[in-house]
Parts: sequence; structure tokens; C-alpha cells
Amino acid sequence: MKQIAYFLLVSFFLVFWSSCRNDFDFSPSTGDLTFSKDTIYLDTVFTNIGSSTYNLKVYNRSNEDISIPTVRLAQGQNSNYRLNVDGMAGKKFNNVEILAKDSLFIFVETTLDIQSLSQNSLQFLYTDAIEFDSDNNLQKVELVTLVKDAIFIYPNQDLDGMIETLSFDADGDGTPDNTNLQGRFLQEEELTFTNEKPYVIYGFAAVDEGDILTIEAGARVHFHANSGLLITNNASLKVNGELSADQEALENEVIFEGDRLEPEFSEVPGQWSTIYLFEGSVSNEINYATIKNSTVGILCEFNQDAAQPKLKITNSQIYNSSNFGILATATSIEGENLVINSSGQSSFAGTLGGRYNFTHCTLANYWNNSFRQFPSVLLNNFITDENNNDIGNGLIEANFTNCIIYGNDNPELILDNINGFDFNFKFTNCLIRFQDSGDNFIGDNYNFANTDLYDSCIFNAEPNFKAPFENMMIIGDNSAANNQALFISDVPEDILGISRNNDPSPDIGAYQHITFDQD
Repeated sequence: MKQIAYFLLVSFFLVFWSSCRNDFDFSPSTGDLTFSKDTIYLDTVFTNIGSSTYNLKVYNRSNEDISIPTVRLAQGQNSNYRLNVDGMAGKKFNNVEILAKDSLFIFVETTLDIQSLSQNSLQFLYTDAIEFDSDNNLQKVELVTLVKDAIFIYPNQDLDGMIETLSFDADGDGTPDNTNLQGRFLQEEELTFTNEKPYVIYGFAAVDEGDILTIEAGARVHFHANSGLLITNNASLKVNGELSADQEALENEVIFEGDRLEPEFSEVPGQWSTIYLFEGSVSNEINYATIKNSTVGILCEFNQDAAQPKLKITNSQIYNSSNFGILATATSIEGENLVINSSGQSSFAGTLGGRYNFTHCTLANYWNNSFRQFPSVLLNNFITDENNNDIGNGLIEANFTNCIIYGNDNPELILDNINGFDFNFKFTNCLIRFQDSGDNFIGDNYNFANTDLYDSCIFNAEPNFKAPFENMMIIGDNSAANNQALFISDVPEDILGISRNNDPSPDIGAYQHITFDQD
């Protein structure tokens, strides 16, 4: 009985106390809100592709609980922006409450169709504003988004929602094989990528047998997650970039990257899959290209005995690959003025033998996103199958001339072979990072005194890169690579078009050195 009486007394007290307090009396706002930012820039988006979600924090710095009569988009229901206020989605909100000395989050996103905004523009600056209250108490936060027109390439989808997958001769028996790669083959009218609009690819854009995909100077190719290019049997890729006057804008280079345009994604590895040069593709050429933020920059397989190199890559850069910059398997590659850096495993891996010739290349690896188990450059003449059996194939040649092979690990070169198969390599006038304090790497492959394998090479001296963790791989005045290269008439200029014939001897690597401030 006493417990019941006590409960009634406490309940009466709480009801009476709450009815008398004024903590939940909200006064109208008086235009004194403050904001985490006065303008929200939603960065650049492609037409009809949703933006990321951005947030705005609204502060009530007064000592009173307040109610904002209205929070709305200035363009009302016609606005292309979407708001979420205190967990509620919409474009207009009434009587939004904020406690004293408290704050409120507002989330903003957009999807824009450039054709509905401008019929003739390739890009359009779309604006609106979030308005708080009205009349004399009106406060605004501006909203700004740049929307770009683009050409979208994506697989078809049937009525049941099944996405098209590629069918081609994947095993070399002359008959098409069904694969699980989502994508489609490019049509004849799609086989030239121009610089008029960016290209956005969903799934794999494949080049069919006998076709050539030509990508013109200044083109921009963006890939969605798990997407890429696939060059199939007897097909070719021709990337015809040119030297750019502005090394920040890279207006004439061809750039391959992901489709997230926000600044925070500009250097994130692994956003898309790869450029896949499948077995049987022929005479692929890449000149003045930047390939960034992929899983594997270039995956090049087989055909090591082709009359012409399966891939010739010149004056190009491959950065921020979450696995490999170039993963080559029993194939043939010729590289000149090539820069590879920041790879989750190796920047260049030549596996299961092959033929490789690299001249004036910078093959570095300053990866700092996670632990990596492989060096900048890996060469072997075998693979190990699922039963732990080694399958061999000859490394017919692997010549590195005037190359820098360096990184933030040690050693940055591993040569691994099995007997019974050719394993031919030579490094000439190269700067190499290799220190083996534990004598873990012994044998003829690492006999650095053997000039048949290592001719005029420099070991463990400072390359003096400008900012290797930011992919700025040009070398400075204090580089050990300066004036240490052979002059190669076939590569008379560096990756920036600077002559190599002005100094007594050119510099090792893809760049001639410059003067810059040393940190």
C-alpha cells in the first residue's frame, strides 16, 4: 500500500514539475543562426548520375530553444536538390526546432540532367539555396554544382533485370564462351573516343575481333566500379595522346580514371578494374596517357612471340593501382618514358616469362596505403597452379636500359626462376634499390659484379624524386641518376619533351632533372 502511494506521489510531482517548466517552449528564430559553411559546393557530377551526400550543420548559439518557421529550397519543388532535415526527406520543412546551444544536421544531394538545363552546353553550373525563415529574418546557404555532359557506355538489361555479360573466345578453341564479365562489345560507330565529351563506362567495354579502338588526344575515360576495357582476339587499342603544354591540366593526354569526380576520390586506388589486353589482341599502343586509381593499370597476357610487341607504351604514367601497375604474363611489352608508382603489389610484374624491353623508365613504388609483399619490379619464368605445381615458360628477354627501379621498401627488385626454362635479363645504366643485409637473395641472378647482367648500374643511391608519395616523380639536382645514362637515339627526349642531347650524358629514368626546392 505504501509503495502504491509513493508511486502516485512521484508521478504527480513529475507531471506538475514538467507542466511548470519552460524547457520545451520554443521561441521563433530571429535570424541569428550560424552555419558550418555559407556555400555548399557539391563538386562536379556527370549528367543523370547522383552526387555524394553533403552535410550542413546549423547552430543555435542562443540560450533559448528556437523554432525555425520554414527551411526550404529557394526553387521549391522545382529544385534538383534534395534535402534531409532531422531524418525527414523533402524540399520544404515547417517549424524546425533546435534546442539552446545545440545544432542540427541538414544533408544535401542532387541528380542533374544537363539536357533539361542547357541544350548546347557540355557543362553547366547549377545553383540554388537553402532558405531559413523569411522577410527580415531570412538567412541563406548557397548550393553550387557543376554538371558535365558525357557519353555513357553500359551493358543492356533484360526485362527480368539480368545485366548483359560478354561472350567471346576466352579459351582459344575458336568458339565463343560465356563469361561472367558484365559489359558489351562496342559498335562500329563507338570505336573512336574523341575529346568532345567524357566517356563513362559501366561494366567492360569490349573491342571485338578485328576491330580497333582509337582514343584521340585529350579524351577522358571514366570507369564505374568493377569496370574497364577489354581488347579481345585480333583486336587492338590505339591511345593517341600528345604532349601537354600544361602539366596540371594535361589537356592533350588521354586520362583513364574512376567516375567519382569529388576531390577526395582523386587519388584513391582500386576504383575501377583494368585495361585488359586479352590473349590474341595485337599491336596495342599507348602514348601520352595517365592511368590512375585502378585495381590493375594494364593486364597484358600471352603472345610473347608476336612479330610486334603486344603492347608498346610510351610517355605515360600509371599511378595508384591497388594491386599492380602492369601485370604481364608470358607476353611482350616495349616501354619508353614510362612512369609507374604507388602500386599495392608490384609496379611492374613480368610473370611466366615473356619478352620485355624498357628504356628510360621510372619503375618506382612508394605505396603507403597498406603492407605490400612484392617489390617495384618482379620477374619470374613460372606460375604455381592450384596443386602447387610449377608451370614454366621462358623469359626470352628482359632488358632495362637507363631505368630507375626504386621505392620505399627494400629490395625493390626480385628475380625468381626455375630450371629448365630461359631466364634472360640485363640491366644497363640503371639506378636500383637493392640491399640484402640478411643474405636472403643469393645466386647468379644477384651477382651484381657480372656485367653481362648488370652493366654500369648504381645501387642504393638517392634518386631525389620531387614528391614520390604524391606521384611527383621528376628528379632534382641532387639525384644520383643525373648524367649517368647512355644516349639512346630512339628516345631523344624525356616524357616532358626535354632534349636528352644537351648535357654530357642524359639522366637515368623518364625525366631529365630540374631544380626544385628541397624539403
